[in-house]
Amino acid sequence: MQHRTTVPEPAGTPPLAEAPLLSDQLIEWVRGRDIGEQAAVAALLEEGDVLARGDVRDLLVVENEAEAVVFCDWPRFEAQYRCSLVLDEGEDAFLTLILATAFPRLVPLWKVEVLGDRRLVIVLRALARLAGSHSVAVGCRS
Repeated sequence: MQHRTTVPEPAGTPPLAEAPLLSDQLIEWVRGRDIGEQAAVAALLEEGDVLARGDVRDLLVVENEAEAVVFCDWPRFEAQYRCSLVLDEGEDAFLTLILATAFPRLVPLWKVEVLGDRRLVIVLRALARLAGSHSVAVGCRS
């Protein structure tokens, strides 16, 4: 049997506050932004995989701790992501289409060919949000 020793915290010490989740911070920031950025952030959070990559997060998300602000720097990301990140075809296509949603640009629609069903559904949902629909259920999750 093992015995664990616990050290009591000094009286009057406030419990450690948990840091807010990045997703919560981005949701808070994007509330005041235009519909394209809202759709893009929602898609990034829903997809989850690319934003979970540290290199993508470091290039896209700016965290200003002094002002307690977190935001997406779309222009910086657009200017650097293809030369800074190693992406497979699906990741590149997804990020290209999401960038075009957030930061309007002409995008070749053939990019959808390499998305796969899951990411295609997320992009379609983002485009529906961009069109003003907040209650669109596109396809089924796989």
